[in-house]
Amino acid sequence: MELGLRDKVVLVTGASKGLGSAIALAFGEEKSQLVLVARTQSELDQVAMDAREKGAAQVLAIAADLTQADEIERVVSTAIQQFGTIHVLVNNAGILGSFSSFEDLTDEEWLQVFNLNLFSVVKLTRAILPYMTRQKWGRVINLSSESGLQPDAVMPHYSATKAALLNLTKSLSKAYGQHGVLVNSVSPAFIKTPMVEAMLAQIAHDKEFSVEEAETYFLKENRPHIELRRGGTSPEVAAAVVFLASEAASFIVGTNLRVDGGSVASI
Repeated sequence: MELGLRDKVVLVTGASKGLGSAIALAFGEEKSQLVLVARTQSELDQVAMDAREKGAAQVLAIAADLTQADEIERVVSTAIQQFGTIHVLVNNAGILGSFSSFEDLTDEEWLQVFNLNLFSVVKLTRAILPYMTRQKWGRVINLSSESGLQPDAVMPHYSATKAALLNLTKSLSKAYGQHGVLVNSVSPAFIKTPMVEAMLAQIAHDKEFSVEEAETYFLKENRPHIELRRGGTSPEVAAAVVFLASEAASFIVGTNLRVDGGSVASI
């Protein structure tokens, strides 16, 4: 199937590891032009090299802190200076925050998670949308989570940001669809990324489990509806993102595509 992504300029945040690097490589296979953004330049450079080997037409790697407004301006201006426009924005950057209950979370922890998971998405999307509306073609794909639909008793700050992203996605889809800009979200569940592995390590530490025991415990206690009885992989999520960015998804807008192994127990 021809996805129509050759030479499209694709900006991926949180691109240095986990889901972000898998998404970058998947677009590289489609011979897209990539703008990769994360905090650590050395990690980005490695992903950029891998993406070129996959077939990416050009790759620009920019180290930046997206919680800072001036850094967002620098990212966008640098990308526009090199490529002239941006066709696809994948808002992937995010953090889990601490694996804590509501009463244990501090105001600072709430702000830290909201600043990256939500406010950076608002600011970056706002900066890029004018280029998409001007060319009457664009894709914005927000990485939410099963936690935005089916929150846990812990990490309410993380779940709240992901629920907000789903609402933001729907609102923007209504505002910009008529301009040729399709806004959708992808909600993974229990994907074996470094972020999830760190969470499992914390559970193992807190409960004096091995990491393998922590995974079994987490699936049983927190994800009983994952019918496949395993965690997902980053390439499985990346495939969904690439599809939503493609011409094959040209009549899909305002949708949340769940890549969750059945974890969310609703239709």
